[in-house]
Amino acid sequence: QSQLVESGGGSVQAGGSLRLSCAAPEYTSKFKSMAWFRQTPGSEREGVAAVYTAGVNEYYADSVKGRFTISQDNSKDTVYLQMNSLKPEDTGMYYCAASPLHPWYGGSWSSRDKYNQWGQGTQVIVSS
Repeated sequence: QSQLVESGGGSVQAGGSLRLSCAAPEYTSKFKSMAWFRQTPGSEREGVAAVYTAGVNEYYADSVKGRFTISQDNSKDTVYLQMNSLKPEDTGMYYCAASPLHPWYGGSWSSRDKYNQWGQGTQVIVSS
């Protein structure tokens, strides 16, 4: 049973912002990587951003660089995804994921196979 719980999704107009949260109890002691993925119907789940839980290394998909920021608050056992300048193509179900591997081990940070814990997802809808 996954221990990851996402929140913060919703509907917003293009150009707006949302902040997603992923509650992950004791994640720093269990996982080396935390990431956000998104998926739209008929498409594969794609990596959006990832962070090294013991450091400051951050990774982003080209499509969100400069607009999205992943961050973590160890004291709250929470990982965030701040999404600014949202576009209609950012619409999708957003999933939090966790991996016991460093982002740079075992393939790309955006490889779904790297992650063994997934949340249930939170829906983001961006209207034009």
